[in-house]
Amino acid sequence: MSQDILQERLFETLVSGDRQASREIIEETIRQGAPAETLVTDLFWPVYEKIQRLFRDDQMTTLSHHMATRLLRVLVDQASHRFSRQLDRGRSIFAVCGPTDADELAAQMAVDLLEGDGYAISFAGGGIAIDEILAQVQEQRPDVLLLFASAPTDLPEIRRLIDTMQEIGACAGIQVVVGGGVFNRAEGLAEEIGADLWATSPPELLQTMNENPDRRAGADQRTVGRHKRKRAAA
Repeated sequence: MSQDILQERLFETLVSGDRQASREIIEETIRQGAPAETLVTDLFWPVYEKIQRLFRDDQMTTLSHHMATRLLRVLVDQASHRFSRQLDRGRSIFAVCGPTDADELAAQMAVDLLEGDGYAISFAGGGIAIDEILAQVQEQRPDVLLLFASAPTDLPEIRRLIDTMQEIGACAGIQVVVGGGVFNRAEGLAEEIGADLWATSPPELLQTMNENPDRRAGADQRTVGRHKRKRAAA
């Protein structure tokens, strides 16, 4: 069966809230020999993006959107238990996301893939105050601060968080990674706010982080951006 047809079948079961049919699609896919990780990369994520796109364009009711995202969250949870765990990479990640259920679903797919690939993950979800995030980063000193699937309303506080990390110098060496959400819809935004790495999807995020563990390109950009905002406010 082609990937497009499989995605369409899953999409239809999700928006109709057909839990049993959606589970049968996943079991069928697993029986055909597909690695569990490909459920996220080739099936869940493309269907998630379609659901979000249709909802943003007012082509899906709130009822259908809520049933789809909540049912997909269940499937993502179940699939993660099937992942083939890789050797410990010796890198820790503290991850947060935007405030909606859809943001948390996207971020969960990302952190599940990262954890399966050997990263040590702490995932707080959405709705966490920036001051609490900063305190956690200062206390735990993760290798990576991941802000995945953030909402537009989060941007001012995300800017403040990144600027503060740069100003106090207490978080030097921590890699700031962003992706999903508003960062996918505003080209150049991730770089402009001073992120070290960015990605549009969980598979791309995993690849980008694996290939660039030491990249800190955002430091200079954060300094420039902070100075520009201070001049604008003066």
